[in-house]
Amino acid sequence: MREKILAVIEKNSRIDLNDLAIMLGVSEAEVANEIAAMEKEQIICGYHTLINWDKTSNEKVTALIEVKVIPQRTLGFDKIAERMYNYPEVRAVYLMSGGFDFTVIIEEKTMKEVAQFVTDKLATLDAVRGTATHFILKKYKDHGTVIAENIKDERMLVTP
Repeated sequence: MREKILAVIEKNSRIDLNDLAIMLGVSEAEVANEIAAMEKEQIICGYHTLINWDKTSNEKVTALIEVKVIPQRTLGFDKIAERMYNYPEVRAVYLMSGGFDFTVIIEEKTMKEVAQFVTDKLATLDAVRGTATHFILKKYKDHGTVIAENIKDERMLVTP
């Protein structure tokens, strides 16, 4: 039952518990108890609202920052990640395979603020050996939801 609950609420965390119980063929109390248990076990870590900020007057710049590090004996990857994710600007930190060690995602009001975060906070960490910053220009799909508007092709059809 857990996997079924998680599959549904991952797509719609606002689903009514009664509706979810009906879908699963169990009581509303069973669903509520199972969700509470998963929250306590930190299987469910939070509930978020996906917002298309481009439709608001609030300007935001999202940046993905590749970070190369040299882990020190006393600091494994987990401790380095902890230092990075404790900055309030940081939205996400992922340990990666490949040419760099971490991806750090931040949101700021301007590109200058992103650059200042990288130079003043991220690059100054002892373990950091290099960064590369990429800016998101447009979001088409986020967290499994398509947020781009359908663009009509208004080109004139030309036939021979």
